[in-house]
Amino acid sequence: MKACSIITTLFIFILTACNNKYQQHIKDYTFHAINGKPDYNNLNYWAAHPYKHDASDSVPKPLRKNYHPDSVVDIFFIYPTTYTDKEKILGWNAPVDDATLNAKTDYTSILFQASIFNEAGRVFSPRYRQANYYSYFPQTKDDTLKAVAAFDTAYADVKTAFEFYLKHWNNGRPIIIASHSQGTTHAKKLLHDFFENTNLQNKLVVAYLVGIPVEPNYFKELKPCENPNQTGCYCSWRTLQQGYKPNYILNEKYIAVVTNPLTWDSLKPNADRHLNEGSILLNFNKLYKHVAAANIDSGVLFTPKPKFFGSMFLKTKNYHIADYNFYYLSVRKNVQQRINAFWK
Repeated sequence: MKACSIITTLFIFILTACNNKYQQHIKDYTFHAINGKPDYNNLNYWAAHPYKHDASDSVPKPLRKNYHPDSVVDIFFIYPTTYTDKEKILGWNAPVDDATLNAKTDYTSILFQASIFNEAGRVFSPRYRQANYYSYFPQTKDDTLKAVAAFDTAYADVKTAFEFYLKHWNNGRPIIIASHSQGTTHAKKLLHDFFENTNLQNKLVVAYLVGIPVEPNYFKELKPCENPNQTGCYCSWRTLQQGYKPNYILNEKYIAVVTNPLTWDSLKPNADRHLNEGSILLNFNKLYKHVAAANIDSGVLFTPKPKFFGSMFLKTKNYHIADYNFYYLSVRKNVQQRINAFWK
């Protein structure tokens, strides 16, 4: 529960900082789901979609001058949990038509994470009935059953959205799967169900499965990426402060797959912060250099305490919320590397 508390505190910090940003957009999210289920033919049920302007289209100001978007590859992005209410006032699953929650999702995860991919291709991100954050920490047998059902409901939406996307919009394009936190819980299953030992596996450029551990034997066909140009593989990492190993890490019965998001090379597991050319933190339009290092050890990505203006006030040692943002520019460049390699 200590890890739960730390991550929740960091979520609240980020979401509070973004409050003024998304509150002014709540009026734009007024729609009502039929029978509570998302209708993926309706663009309201997509947090990001190439046929509408959304937060994933945003480009940090320092990167705009050299921004050259392409549209021959699709990115299917599954966002993390933003339904973090401990009392679960909306139930175990969040409704897809809650205006406040949708605005929060779009001006946190979609803006700060999905935007990484907007130069590489078309970004699709479905709204889904996400499981409440505390579904990861059930306290009773009854809660466990409800949590499992909540994750099943959430995945059913993601699966339906992906099937709709394949049928109506993919048109044979190569695909990148990207996700964070709860999104990765669902992305792992999606890759297993749709890409393992199927024709679609040949269309997979890469998968970024971030924020949730990937067990070394989870996939039979898909392999971890070993170098920055490899395709048809997956990358994964979780970020903690150097030397910090919470109980949930120590109690894992396996060594999770970890990719270094600065070197992208399994033969180079450690990278100094000076190799990190750009992080995006609370100010989306400011690129910070040399914020975080990347060192792999025991199924975790470690960095010494991040360095940026105000970092002295950062008390948490769990950097879950910044898994992508510490390495924003590095991921953005790697996406293009792998796409170029895919076409070759």
